[in-house]
Amino acid sequence: MAWDEWERLKTEAVERQAGGVRLNGTAPDPTPGGGSVTGGLKSSRDVWLAAGADVGALRGDVGTALGRLESGQSGLGPGEGCLSAAAQRELYASWQRYAEDVRARCGRLGGILDQVGQDLLRTDALVEAAFARVSAAHADTDAVGGRPQGG
Repeated sequence: MAWDEWERLKTEAVERQAGGVRLNGTAPDPTPGGGSVTGGLKSSRDVWLAAGADVGALRGDVGTALGRLESGQSGLGPGEGCLSAAAQRELYASWQRYAEDVRARCGRLGGILDQVGQDLLRTDALVEAAFARVSAAHADTDAVGGRPQGG
């Protein structure tokens, strides 16, 4: 898949999300004692469910991109003795693995958001722990050259 096609897919996904989910979109409760623990922040079941659906749609988009990435590899052949073909296969394998990881992360995040919307994760601590498990399981790879010193 060409880089410009990847950029187009990302742009289309963002456009579908525009004006969509804003978890912090509810104004604080102006009444006295609006909740010292939450600072007046309200949670909406529908917003959590919509966020889960949006992440699920993103998971589908990544699946589509994976299919296009795979079809773009057809006809490459073994390329023995051809350094550019070997480099292409290596690059393809790397991006395929990365996109599959992104898709898996979207699936897990969508499930968490859906659980919150269904009142299955009722406390902030449970939600935070669920997100922490996803972060631990799907840690981003270091940039080329490693992580910057002191960061």
